[in-house]
Amino acid sequence: MDVFTLDDVAKRSTETSGYIVIDRKVYEITNYLSKHPGGDDILAEVLGTDATEAFREVGHSEEAMGQLKSLLVGELQPQRTTVATKPRADTALLLYNHEPTLTFAAMADIVDLTAPNGTKIALPTGLFINNEFVKATSGVQITSINPSDESVITSVEAASAEDVDRAVKAARAALSSPEWAGISNTERGALLFKLADLVEEHKEVLATLETWDNGKAYSVALNDDLSECVAVLRYYAGWADKIHGQTIPTTPAKFAYTIKQPIGVCGQIIPWNFPIMMAMWKIGPALACGNTVVLKPAEQTPLSILYFATLVGKAGIPPGVINIVNGFGRDAGSALCSHPDVDKIAFTGSTATARQVMKAASVNLKNLTLETGGKSPLVVFGDADLDQAAKWGHVGIMYNQGQVCTSTSRILVHEDVYDDYVARFKQVCADNKVGEPFAEDTFQGPQITKAQYDKILGYIEAGKSDGAKLVAGGVPHKNVAGGKGFYIEPTVFTDVGQGMRIFQEEVFGPFVTITPFKTEEEAIKLANGTCYGLGAALFSRDIERCHRVAARLESGMVWINSSNDSDIRVPFGGVKASGVGRELGEAGLAAYTQTKAIHVNMGTML
Repeated sequence: MDVFTLDDVAKRSTETSGYIVIDRKVYEITNYLSKHPGGDDILAEVLGTDATEAFREVGHSEEAMGQLKSLLVGELQPQRTTVATKPRADTALLLYNHEPTLTFAAMADIVDLTAPNGTKIALPTGLFINNEFVKATSGVQITSINPSDESVITSVEAASAEDVDRAVKAARAALSSPEWAGISNTERGALLFKLADLVEEHKEVLATLETWDNGKAYSVALNDDLSECVAVLRYYAGWADKIHGQTIPTTPAKFAYTIKQPIGVCGQIIPWNFPIMMAMWKIGPALACGNTVVLKPAEQTPLSILYFATLVGKAGIPPGVINIVNGFGRDAGSALCSHPDVDKIAFTGSTATARQVMKAASVNLKNLTLETGGKSPLVVFGDADLDQAAKWGHVGIMYNQGQVCTSTSRILVHEDVYDDYVARFKQVCADNKVGEPFAEDTFQGPQITKAQYDKILGYIEAGKSDGAKLVAGGVPHKNVAGGKGFYIEPTVFTDVGQGMRIFQEEVFGPFVTITPFKTEEEAIKLANGTCYGLGAALFSRDIERCHRVAARLESGMVWINSSNDSDIRVPFGGVKASGVGRELGEAGLAAYTQTKAIHVNMGTML
C-alpha cells in the first residue's frame, strides 16, 4: 500500500503525465482537496483542467463518478484531459481519513454466490475499513467451508497486523469526527434504528450465509439469530439518548456531578457459533454509547458479517465507526488485542483463548469484557415435571449442535426419578431430526469444522475409557449429504462421575452427561464442581427450593424450570473461568462507558 501527500500527488501526476486512481465518490475527493491550500490546482493537475471543469459541471452524476473511478494509478495516457475508461485490475481505492494524505489500497473482489437454498448473493470479500472493502496487505485469504458437505464456498481477505493498524486508525479518527462525536445521542440512536431496519430487510440473505458456513438449521438462523439481531440493535438504539450521569450532593460549597463517556476504540472478537448475533450484541451497545469499533469475526465463519457491512453505509453510519477485519487469530486477533491505540477488547470464545487475550491486552491495561467457556448444570429434583425437564434439557444441550457456551451439558437428576428421566430424554433426542441445515424439519445440523468434529469424537472415546455408560449416539451421523459433512449423533452418557473428563471439560457439541444425586446438598456440590460458572438450570415444583438453590449456585445466570431462554433485556455473563463483565440489558452499557467525576468549587477559598 502506498501513501501520498497532496504534494506527492501533484508531483507524481506531473512526472508521469498520467493519472492517479481515486476510487471514491466525487464529492469526497473534491471536498477533501478543497480543504487544503492549492487543492483545486492539484485536482486539475491530476485530472487535467478540462476534465476537472467537466466533473464540476456534471456534479455527482453517475457518469462523473464512473469516469473518476476509471482513472489509472501512474499509467501513462496520451492526453491529460482525456479520462481513461479501461481500469487496470489493480485499480486503487482512496481511504478518506481526514488527514492531509491520500492512502491507496487495492480494491477487494465481489463474488457472486448461489446458496444451497437458491439464494443469489453478491458478497464483498475484502476487509471493511472506513466504509470501503479493501484487499489485505498480506495477500493471505481465508477459505470458507460448508460443514454440511465439506465443499468450498469462497475465499475472503485475511487481515495482517498492518491491516488491523489501518482499521484502528480509521476508528480513532472517526471517534472524534464531527460526523460521529458531533451528533446528538438521539441522532446516534436513529442511525442504529436505521441499521436494524436494514438488517431486518436483508434477514433472509444474512440467515442464508449464516447457515451456509456455520451449519446451523436455517430455521434457527432466520427465526432466532436474525430476529435477535434486529431486536438487540433496536433495544440499544432506544438506550442511546438515555445514558447520562448524575449530580451528587456533597456540601453547599461544592457542586459535584458525573458524566458518561465512550471508552473509545473497541476491539470486538466474535465466535463462530453465533457469528452475526454475537456481533450485534457487541456493536449495539458500543455504538449507542458513542464508541467506534474494529471487529474481528471468527475465521471459520467470515461471510455473514461481510454482507452486514454492506448495510453500514446505507444506514448513514459514518466511515470508520464500524470496521471489520476478517483474519486468523494468530495474526489479526493478536494484533487487535495488543494494539496500543485500542481502548477495550470484548471477546466471546474459549477460556483458553481468553487467557491469551488478557495477556495481550495488558500492554496498555485495556478495558475487558470476556464471555468464555461453560459446563453448565441442569438439576432435576424429584418433584419436577419430567416431560418438561426432558424437553428443556434437550434444547439446553442439543440446540445449535451443542455449540452454545451456556449449554446445560451436565444434567444432574435425583436418584428416585433418574431412570425415568433418562428414558424420556433419549426419546426427545430421537424425535428431533439430524439433517441438512436448509431442510425445513432439521433441528440439528453438522458441527462447524472437521477439527471440532474430531474433538467431540475424541471426548466420546474418553467417556468410554473412563467408565461412563454410552446410552445414545456416540457415532458420526452419515445419513445425509452422501456420507459427507461433520454430523454427529446426539450423544448421551449416563453414570458419569465428577472426576471424569467429560464431566469437567467443555466439549461444545451434541454431548451430554447425566449423573444421579441423593440430596439437595449433593446436587449443589456437583453443580458447583467445575472451574466454570456461566449458567445453570433448576427443575422443581418447589419454588422456595428453587430460589434457595439458585442463590447458592456459582454461576452468572440461573434458569428455573427452563434452560437457555436468555433475553436481550437481561444481563448475560459468567463467573469463575466463564468470564469477566456482562453483556445485554442495561448492564451491557456499563461495558462501553466510563464515568468521569467533575468537582466544582462553589466558594471554598484558601
